[in-house]
Formats: sequence, structure tokens, C-alpha cells
Amino acid sequence: MTVLRRLAPLLSVVSPLGRAVAVVAVLSWLVGWQLGWAEAMVAAAACAALLGLCSLFTIGRIALEVTVDTQPRRVVAGTPVVVGITATCASRRALLPVELDVPIGDSSTRLALPGLANGAVHEELISVQTTRRGVITIGPASCLRGDPFGLCWRSTTWGGPTEVFVHPVTVALAPLGVGLLRDLEGRTSNNRSNSDLAFHSLRDYVPGDDRRHIHWRSSAKLATSDSDGRFLVRQFLDTRRTHLTVVVDGDPAAYRDPEDFESAIAAAASVVGRAARDDMRTSVFAAGPVATVRHPLDAFCRAELGGSGLVELTGRVAKTAPATSMALLVTGARTELSVLRRAARALPPQVSVVALRVDPTSKAGVSVSGALTLLTMPTLDSLPALLRRSA
Repeated sequence: MTVLRRLAPLLSVVSPLGRAVAVVAVLSWLVGWQLGWAEAMVAAAACAALLGLCSLFTIGRIALEVTVDTQPRRVVAGTPVVVGITATCASRRALLPVELDVPIGDSSTRLALPGLANGAVHEELISVQTTRRGVITIGPASCLRGDPFGLCWRSTTWGGPTEVFVHPVTVALAPLGVGLLRDLEGRTSNNRSNSDLAFHSLRDYVPGDDRRHIHWRSSAKLATSDSDGRFLVRQFLDTRRTHLTVVVDGDPAAYRDPEDFESAIAAAASVVGRAARDDMRTSVFAAGPVATVRHPLDAFCRAELGGSGLVELTGRVAKTAPATSMALLVTGARTELSVLRRAARALPPQVSVVALRVDPTSKAGVSVSGALTLLTMPTLDSLPALLRRSA
């Protein structure tokens, strides 16, 4: 094992064809030595000489500095991405023309660099089309040097891979409204509270009220005109910060067509994008991948049909996003109401649950089943009106 480990750098520059030539050389030498065949010895010497000459092409390093810059790193599907490759000659002498390979997604682009003088810079621009959402891996740039026969080669790589996130196409939505949990920096709701920041009105004191909230000036005025000695206390409006959790069903059985899954992803991304503009806290479970706080839409780029189902995903919410106050469950037309109810029961009881079912064959509609609000979305364009109706 130690010998093989030491020989690994040497073997790495020999191609499979070169290894075959080396085997032929060894076998020819053995045959010539055992049987006394001069022809076999000549063949062995020729193969060995050829390998030795070809290995000279791999000596030394390429005095080249290559950088790959991708702008922008996050785009909406349909927006092109520009990849800039900058090559700088770091050699004291002129550099011969070389070829660079730049992997882009599942394919690779080969660039022919001209000869460069000392310190010379050569730039190339590649436009990458983004037709669908996903993650495109770009780079690293590499150069493969070898002999004309393909017996020996040596690869030089610069930098590492860069991920470009292609977000789904979304629709514009109105602000999503208030949440269910109190928060010192939250929005006010119409629900009254005995203690909060948003003052609403005064009411009569009842046993059990906090005496710190008695409005003494108004109580004194009331005492001058009323002999009952009543007290007035302040009443407030709840201020609440919504923590929205969006769950997208990844079960293929839930959708009639893979395009319905893409519509579900686009609808969920539209809601999350609106929530980000509203400064809402969000958590995303997009058929399995969980979004980061900084870039919540990135999870939709990695989502794939065939991921986790709705019930399994909602079961993770309590552990991963315990502060959830509102949940949006996005699924397909084949998901039964019983499955939606089971998924809703997996969430904490204080969470307000809205289910969005993608069904191109049905009309847009809103229905209520117990504590569950069900939205039926035939197309993505119908989502804004559906959310307004469900508010």
C-alpha cells in the first residue's frame, strides 16, 4: 500500500491508453527475455521510449492565473448569467496557446486561449441561458496538457465551483397581513389585549386586572361625577409578528403532472418573496430542502419532485421552526382533504393553517374545513386574488 501511495502521483499522469502501452512493454520484455525473441525486446524498448518521450509533455507547470467570475449569483428563470474568465500570464517568458475547460452545469465549454506575453491578460465572456429554476454549478476552470498520442496528461485546476441559483418565476402579491403571535416590533391586529404597546381605549376595572394599567387621571375625573368609585384601565391591541412557514409537498402522487409541481413551487416562492419584503420571519420546507434565513428562495432552486411528503415535512416544523404562527401547505390536486387535515394536526395548535392545492382543471376558490382554510389555484396568475379572498 505504501508503494502504491508513493506511485500515485506518477500513475495519475498516465492515461488508460498509456497504462496499456506500459503493460505491453513489460509483457514484451518478459517474452523476449524468456524466449530470446529479439523482436519482442525491440517492441518493449519502443513502448518504453514512447512513454518516456510522452511524459516530457507533463513536466513543469502552467504559469497561468485564471479566475472565473459569475454575475449575478441569483437570477429569475429566463434571465441570462454572464460568466467572465480572466487569464493572466505569470511566466517570465511568453506562454504558448492552451485550451481551458469551464464546466457549466452538465456540459463543459472549451476556450482556446492565444499565446500570452509576460503579464498579458486575456478575457472571455460566456452567456448562460437559464430556462428553468435550479442550481447551475460553474467551474472550476481547468487545463489539460498532454502528448499528441494521449498517453500522458496533466490537469491544472484554478479555484473551485460556483453555484448560481435560478429562482422560479413569481407573481406580485399584496402585503400578507398580521400574524398570531405577540411581538414588540410587530403589527397591530384587531384583537384586544390587557397588556401590549398599542393603546386602544379605556374600560371599567374588573377583579384580576393589573393595577399598573389603571388610568388614574381618568379614574379621578370619573370619581368627581360618580359616587361608585369605579376605576378605568387601559386596553390595548395585540401587536404580533408573523412567522410564516411554507411547506411544499414533494410526493409525486400528489400531482397530476410534473408541471403542477412547478406551479406549486412558483406559488410558494411568490408568497415567500412577499413575506421577505414585508419583513416577516419565514421558514421554507420545499419538498425537503430547508431555506436559509438570508436567502429563503434558494430552497426552491434545489427542490425536486420525489422528495418528502406533506405530512412528513409538517412533522419537522415543530423542531425546526417552533415559532411558526402561520403555515402555508402547498400540494397538488390528488391530495385528499384527510391528508391535509393530518398534516395540519402535525403542527402546533396555535398555528393558523392555510392549504393551497394546485389544480388546473378546477376553478379558483376558497373553502373552510374546520380550522383549515383551503385555496384551489388553477394557474399562478390566480394566486393574488385567492389570497385577497382568504384574508
